[in-house]
Amino acid sequence: MLKIAFILVLAYLLGSMVPGYWLGKVFYHKDIRTEGSGNIGTTNAFRILGPVPGTIVLCLDILKGALAASLPALFGWHHVNVMLVGLFAILGHTFSIWIGFKGGKAVAVSAGVLSVYNTPLFLMVCAIFITCLILFSMVSVASMVGFTFATCMSVFYYHDWILSIVAITLTIFVFYRHRKNIGRIFTGTESTIPFGLVYWLKAH
Repeated sequence: MLKIAFILVLAYLLGSMVPGYWLGKVFYHKDIRTEGSGNIGTTNAFRILGPVPGTIVLCLDILKGALAASLPALFGWHHVNVMLVGLFAILGHTFSIWIGFKGGKAVAVSAGVLSVYNTPLFLMVCAIFITCLILFSMVSVASMVGFTFATCMSVFYYHDWILSIVAITLTIFVFYRHRKNIGRIFTGTESTIPFGLVYWLKAH
């Protein structure tokens, strides 16, 4: 039990790391929690800090999820469920100890966990995510569609009950965290990224 508790706490602490907030504070003297959408994740980092730090934040958020999910293998404790450990990293990201138990929307860190737990599904979700970005030019739409796809594949194709429960829970959470985005999508005021079909149509 002590081994399990240790690995879960370590996963939480890994997930709690907030690269977007730290990069903004140290190198740009900006608090991304008070600018743009106020989110600490990739999209707001791109918007407030720029494409290079935004890309760094994306990679680090995915990496911390993947590293947390890899902890059982790294310690040789293969009896500890990877998804359970990854879930604590996701909790750390959304309720970070470093910023008053607040956090991001758990998209990138969840992708990192999935990359270790089920690599083929991770690659499929990435393909769906990128396709949605190209078509709709909205990260919020791509995120919600990606999570919905992952849930459907978990339930109806892989029949993995652990992954299914986690995927369903995270999908509900992601939709809840994007509730304001959903409202803006329906009113046509949702922010778009500077490429893709919808962006091109708006520009012309």
